[in-house]
Amino acid sequence: MKPGPSNLITDVTGLRVGNASDATIKSGTTVLTADRPFIASVCVMGGAPGTRETDLLAPDKTAPGVDALVLSGGSAFGLAAAQGVMDELHRMGRGFPVLSARVPIVPAAILFDLLNGGQKGWAENPYPALGQQALRAAARTFDIGSHGAGTGAQTAQHKGGLGSASVVLEDGTTVGALVAVNPMGSVTTPSGQHFWAASAEMDAEFGGLGPDPAAGFQPLPPSRKLAAMAALGNTTIAIVATDAALDKAQCHRMATAAHDGMARAIQPSHSPLDGDIVFAASTGSRPLDATEILLPILGHAASLCLARAIARAVWEATPAPGDTLPTLRQSLGR
Repeated sequence: MKPGPSNLITDVTGLRVGNASDATIKSGTTVLTADRPFIASVCVMGGAPGTRETDLLAPDKTAPGVDALVLSGGSAFGLAAAQGVMDELHRMGRGFPVLSARVPIVPAAILFDLLNGGQKGWAENPYPALGQQALRAAARTFDIGSHGAGTGAQTAQHKGGLGSASVVLEDGTTVGALVAVNPMGSVTTPSGQHFWAASAEMDAEFGGLGPDPAAGFQPLPPSRKLAAMAALGNTTIAIVATDAALDKAQCHRMATAAHDGMARAIQPSHSPLDGDIVFAASTGSRPLDATEILLPILGHAASLCLARAIARAVWEATPAPGDTLPTLRQSLGR
């Protein structure tokens, strides 16, 4: 395995990502789309999810593909970002055909960033416009860190953010991950100097800090996030994708396996106070290996990509006025 050319989920040919942020409210939206509908499924393992259209992604449901996937801040308000994306796709003539009508399919997931120091007293919900802006900005290259859905994200100890990573397997199959990191748990070890995901790092992509040298169990320090805001302000939402031709059931299995990457990179994860969710997408441009060897490797690769993307999100976060938590680089004096 090696990182893709850009080390972004858009190394999966055909995918594009767009971000939109509002610095005043300290929040934003991220959209993943493609030039044509793609296969997708989902696995929810957190106890407090906020989602839209996820039932359609079950293997036994009718919708054959989706037009976009949305990750957004804003808690339940942020689900409206998907409406902005849907409206823009409709204007573009995109959508699932129903006789003479077309209905864009836009599943979404949100994280809670309402208590992060931003000004949330809006007169009109800003998220439909953010969704529209993010879709219009969709491209092969995009920013990570304090952008899009990661703009106001926080972890237990530091600012969170938006992360992405990719890997190319030996047969040329590409797997990528995109994640907005806002968990109850910590992405760094108790010392605050190392990532839990250190063993998955490639090419010093999140600072080359290495594994924590402390041996054995180390109790987690008190949560700065809990002290600064509230125990309910959590959730890590992610997308993993591949160019291998998977059906909805196989996408569901890849999404389930990818949650291992979340557990590798965040402790604790999948708590009753997190809405942890992973979408899985397939562009279908490469035939699936008929030997059945590729499927378990895809799940493993997706979990590694997600762990790396989570660490990259925190590593690339940048400070902003009014922040209630420091970035990791600030804590390290970098």
